[in-house]
Formats: sequence, C-alpha cells, structure tokens
Amino acid sequence: MTGVEIRRERTHTWEDPAGMAAAAGLDGMAVFAKLLAGELPAPPILSLLGFELDSFAEGRAAFTLTPGEHHYNPLGTVHGGVYATLLDSAMGCAVHTTLPAGVGYTSMDLDVRFLRPMTATTGTVTATGWVVSAGRRTALARAELRNSADTLLADASSTCLLLR
Repeated sequence: MTGVEIRRERTHTWEDPAGMAAAAGLDGMAVFAKLLAGELPAPPILSLLGFELDSFAEGRAAFTLTPGEHHYNPLGTVHGGVYATLLDSAMGCAVHTTLPAGVGYTSMDLDVRFLRPMTATTGTVTATGWVVSAGRRTALARAELRNSADTLLADASSTCLLLR
C-alpha cells in the first residue's frame, strides 16, 4: 500500500427533460421509437445511474447497465435500489409501450427478489420487462435482470395504475 488515496470522481450531464413535452401527443410505441432514435431527450435517471435503453416492442422494454463501484452499498456490492430502479424502469416502460396517446401510468407497487449479487466485475446486465396482463385501469408487469451469461440476478413484478 502506497498511502496515496486515489480520488474517484464521476460527472453527470443530462438533457433538459422539458423536451419530453414533445411526446405529449404520441402513443407509447412512438415515444420509445423517438427515444431510441435520439429525437426525444432521455429521462435524466438513465444517465444518472448509467442505464441505456436497449430495445423495446409492444409490451416489452429492456435496459442495460454496466455496474461500477459508484453503485456500491456499504457491503461492496451494487445497492438494491439500483436493481429496483432498473427493474421498475423496464416494467414501467413495457407498460408505457402499450398505451395510447394521452394515457399515463404510475407504479402502484414493486416487488423485487434479489437472487445474486452484482459488482463492478459482473459486466453488462440487462433488465427485460414485459406486460403480463392489462385492463382499463391497471396493468401487471414482470421483469428479469440477467448477466451476459444469462444468469438470473433478480426478478420483479409491479402493478401500474393507468391514468386515463
């Protein structure tokens, strides 16, 4: 040990989220097409935590993350809140892809099961969310978080309230 402390630093920049107002008249699929094409600003939470929108289809959404030590809890593993936010994002966005213009949603509950730890050596992980069922007022979604070897790290479920 040299006695020299290495300073770790991370800079965060994001686009003005007011630009999302352009999505007001779009259905969910159009919103995600514009997000993926860079025609709408990404929600700031993505750059804050290092998530990337990987793919989407009607009723499905996937995000990737390469965990780093800036995601760590006091035990030296990725904080459960990072897992939860990633899984919640995948499920909520899966629901969003099914919505017509003018309809919003909000999470009513979130149930996460943490199965394996993540660290800075885990490599890129993918959270995939899908809609299990949807009615006029609520939608049920599930998600899985897997590493590049397709090992399940966590899974989750959520009920979303549809705001008509």
